[in-house]
Amino acid sequence: MMNYFQNLGKSLMLPVAVLPAAAILMGIGYWIDPDGWGSGNVAAAFLISAGSAILDYIPILFAVGVAIGMTKAKDGPAALSGLVGYLVITTVLSTDNVANLQQIDPENVNMAFGSIENVFIGIISGLISAAIYNRYSNVTLPDAFAFFSGKRLVPILTAVAMLIVSIVMLFVWPVLYSGLISFGTAFSNLGAVGAGLYGFFNRILIPTGLHHALNNVFWFDVAGINDIGNFWDGNGVKGVTGMYQAGFFPIMMFGLPAAALAMYHTAKTKRKKQAASLLMATAFASFFTGVTEPLEFSFMFLAPALYFVHAVLTGISLAIAAAFDWTAGFSFSAGLVDFVLSSQLPMANEPYMLLVQGLAFAVIYYFLFRFLIVKFNFKTPGREEEDSETAATETTAKTGDRFAVMAAQIYAGLGGDDNVSSVDNCATRLRVEVKDMDKVDQKGLKATGVPGINIVGKHNIQVIVGTQVQAVAEEVRKIRKQ
Repeated sequence: MMNYFQNLGKSLMLPVAVLPAAAILMGIGYWIDPDGWGSGNVAAAFLISAGSAILDYIPILFAVGVAIGMTKAKDGPAALSGLVGYLVITTVLSTDNVANLQQIDPENVNMAFGSIENVFIGIISGLISAAIYNRYSNVTLPDAFAFFSGKRLVPILTAVAMLIVSIVMLFVWPVLYSGLISFGTAFSNLGAVGAGLYGFFNRILIPTGLHHALNNVFWFDVAGINDIGNFWDGNGVKGVTGMYQAGFFPIMMFGLPAAALAMYHTAKTKRKKQAASLLMATAFASFFTGVTEPLEFSFMFLAPALYFVHAVLTGISLAIAAAFDWTAGFSFSAGLVDFVLSSQLPMANEPYMLLVQGLAFAVIYYFLFRFLIVKFNFKTPGREEEDSETAATETTAKTGDRFAVMAAQIYAGLGGDDNVSSVDNCATRLRVEVKDMDKVDQKGLKATGVPGINIVGKHNIQVIVGTQVQAVAEEVRKIRKQ
């Protein structure tokens, strides 16, 4: 079950990764025409409308992305099936069609059906189509129906399945929708405290990958909050819309890089060079793009108490930003790129104060992390116990293609062909299924220089590589084909 939710979290990253395109287009457009929102400049209107095209169809992106991510083959027909499933249920349960089914006036249809085109329905469509693909994509039908065998059968079965789901959702969706609205409203009514609690749980769930599910409630239109969409569309309340995003900027741009500096300064003298190469790269990724997992995983399991402190500080940051109505937004993550692009948006409110807040959090992170690391002797990067494997890795990494070398070392540490069943990757991690976890050389994996590893079950292990994970994953796949 945990592996299933891990895969779901990874799948949700695929559509989320598309959002920076909308951020760039709309950010530049609003920068050109911050007052008219495109009405006063043709170029701005062109860019803003192009970015809106992506944001308006986020549910479809989730339907397709989840369908691809949750299938074993990652095949095109899976994506098509996800789209088919989404189109079926959203058409059947549209307001006008529900009015016809219930033989009532459209004005009397439950308001829930006016919001049927949402991310939640997209995810359900993707999950159902993926399950059908995994089960029936290799089915062979009798000769008379042979044309519809295998992968061609999947979209047909998906359409039928979504008809059944539509009947169920005709009764369930109004109740479920009300529950989601109540959940979102409960947090909204808590104001800054609610934002702080969200920030805390967002970080706490990172190790499981389930933080994506939590993000969907607040960032997209699942529970009526839609913080990202409303912020970039300019639909909301200035100083309020963006409250579930703004507080991440001080942490990702300043706090975590400062924590990396503290870990470098507390590293053992002989290990400082090795620690610097890891911490500098991960700190830069956090500051510039807002991708924090490589840095967080470098100390998450080595010092879980330290990671808990980080989660608390994240919650405090979101609460402070929300309390003072300082807002900025992102489409991908809270790094410099999104900060610059969003700072001229209509919904941005005193975004420069987030930089001031960030400097304060940098000081807090640095001195608090440094104190705790030394006080409790946390084994953060550069403070691990010395072993012979580390030296061997450093020597090997000097020659040959670094991704190929790293991939070979990681694959050997996982047990090679005899032990590796499958290899996949998300934005920052290799996700590997192994036959026997006892055959995995955990010390050898750590010695490759990766930020960390995460064992999520008897047969599933994650190797946190960082933003270059795609290159490493491709090299691993080349090794498996040899």
